Formats: sequence, structure tokens, C-alpha cells
Amino acid sequence: MSVPAAEIKKGRKFDQVLDGARRVFMRDGFEGASVDEIAREAQVSKATLYSYFPDKRLLFSEVARIECNRQAEEAIEVIGSGAPIEEVLHEAASRIVRFFLSNFGQQVFRICVAESHRFPELGRRFYASGPALVRERMSKVLAPYVEAGTLRIDDMDLAANQFGELCKGDLFVRSLCGMCNDPTEVDIQRVVNGAVEMFLARYRA
Repeated sequence: MSVPAAEIKKGRKFDQVLDGARRVFMRDGFEGASVDEIAREAQVSKATLYSYFPDKRLLFSEVARIECNRQAEEAIEVIGSGAPIEEVLHEAASRIVRFFLSNFGQQVFRICVAESHRFPELGRRFYASGPALVRERMSKVLAPYVEAGTLRIDDMDLAANQFGELCKGDLFVRSLCGMCNDPTEVDIQRVVNGAVEMFLARYRA
């Protein structure tokens, strides 16, 4: 069984539903968020909510997609262009690591892993708004430095994917396993610095 993207139907109160769902998911998590509470927060009827999103997983995946895009756009604006590559990579890594470690980021990952085998479309949506989005945005960030000769990258997709994976380190897995629920700034900077140093060791021209 799959959850086709076509099941999302937009209407007059579509954005209102998403805003309410985002607040509830951020506050209560996926499991703790009830459809009743989402409808109440969005100030719509359950019938209206279900007319747009017949499944809570689908609603969560759309909230996740929009939130990931919002954070990616914000990161691109902050990173800008023309700064030294070390600064750019450090800012990008810091944002990626912090998202991986956030409650919301970890909920997205857990739900994707738990539900993708039963709902393949859900897995595809999460991949598009997660790893594929990181790859796309990092490719755009890195391209000017390749053109300028600062970096030497033959396979941009691979390099961008590698950067995202380097930002997980062991901290992401330990957090998922409940072994590091409150990582310190020292913990985060250790992963960020290691990701930047390793990436540059491989790709600096």
C-alpha cells in the first residue's frame, strides 16, 4: 500500500491546516499529536482536515517538507556567497548538524524509517525533503568554489551527499538511540569541525 502524493488536495484553508499542524507536531511530536488537537489548533473541522490530508503521516510529511525547505532557504541566505570556503562549510555544517539533532529532525528520520516499507510514497517524500534537498542546496553552494578553482570536485552529487553524511558523525546515531539527549556545544562543534576538515582534506584544490 502506498500514499500517493495526489491525495493531498488544496483548498481555502489548506495553509491554515498546515500552520496548525506544524505548531502541534513541533510541540507534541508525531505520536503525541492527535488529529483532534491539530484541527482545534488550525481552527478547522476534522472533516476539513481530512479533506486535505486523509492520513496523519501524509500531513506530517508535508509539514516536514515545508519546514526543511524553509530552513534550507534561510541557510542559503545566511551563507551567501564570496566568503572563504572554510566559513561557508562551517556555517552549512553547523545548520545541518543542529537540524539532525533537533527533536523535529529526529522525528522525521524515525517516521521515515518506521513507515517507508508500508508507505513507499511517504519514504520518497521524506527523501526528497531531506537528503535530496541537502544535496541540491549544497551543490549550489559548492559550485562557485569549484569554478573558482578553490575546490576540485568531479562528482558533485557524491561530494554533496558525503558532506551531509559527515555532519551526522556518531552524535546523530547516539542521539537517535537515546544515549545523548542533550549534546553540548562542544559535542556539536567537534562534529562540525571534523566534517569541514575531512571534506576539505578530500576536495580542496
